[in-house]
Amino acid sequence: MFALTFLGTSASVPSAERNHPALLVEAAGKRILIDCGEGTQRQLLRSGAGFRRLDRILLTHAHLDHVLGIPGLFSTLGLRQSSDVMTIHGGPGTLDIVIWMLAGLWGAGRAPIPVEFAALSEGQVIDAGGFTIDCFPVRHRDTDSFGFVFQSPARRHLLSDRLTSLGVPDGPLRGELAQGRPVVIEDGRTIDPEDVLGPATGGRKLVVIGDTETTEGLSQYVADADMLVIEATFLDRDASIARDYGHLTAAEAAAFAAANNVGQLVLTHMSGRYEDEEILAEAARIFPNSRIAADFDHIVV
Repeated sequence: MFALTFLGTSASVPSAERNHPALLVEAAGKRILIDCGEGTQRQLLRSGAGFRRLDRILLTHAHLDHVLGIPGLFSTLGLRQSSDVMTIHGGPGTLDIVIWMLAGLWGAGRAPIPVEFAALSEGQVIDAGGFTIDCFPVRHRDTDSFGFVFQSPARRHLLSDRLTSLGVPDGPLRGELAQGRPVVIEDGRTIDPEDVLGPATGGRKLVVIGDTETTEGLSQYVADADMLVIEATFLDRDASIARDYGHLTAAEAAAFAAANNVGQLVLTHMSGRYEDEEILAEAARIFPNSRIAADFDHIVV
């Protein structure tokens, strides 16, 4: 299960209702921030999420509306005397900009809290035990941009009625079967895991893509996702402007979701030039299970 709290859903110009981009993802006791636009620390407080156990930031790219909140967040964590190491993941060029920004405020190699930098390249970012995070390259103007795949494994559970009917006693033998290993019970019979395990259930796939000028080449990462979070900065009538600025239209995001068997589409990075209703209408005509994220929306996958 992945729990998402949208902390900022605006495009590059914030509004009274929408803060700069930031998304908190919680799973298996971990709390991970994707992007950290200006004002994210206050959004964490306003949402009720707070700062506890927040020790990792994934950056989609280095445009300022996605990273300017890092110094403020670090300053507050420093004043709270946080001793946890904050790990920032981003493309090499993105990390260069963040390191330069922090050095300009506190000096080279210094920050209010312990910080580590981990450069992204396509593939696995972390294996957190209960879930994994992978990243993949995304095209957005002149940046080294990345999208992220959060995936939890499907699990097979023991069928209690089958265990009882086959005479498998409570205890370690059932644990062995749950781990996929055959066991020999008291009467000498061998019980195979396939005899007592149900179908695989519970696996979830969440894909988060920040700013992107195209979906070309991204299907392999997005296919069959339970949820896709992606930008929709423009409407189709302004597709030429979207190309100029390196963004998608709502219609393009919806067509991409429909073509890749996505369960639910969540649109973000909203421009104040449009009403939410017309953005949603354009997407829903192509992919009915679409919604627009608002600041402080909480969605569980």
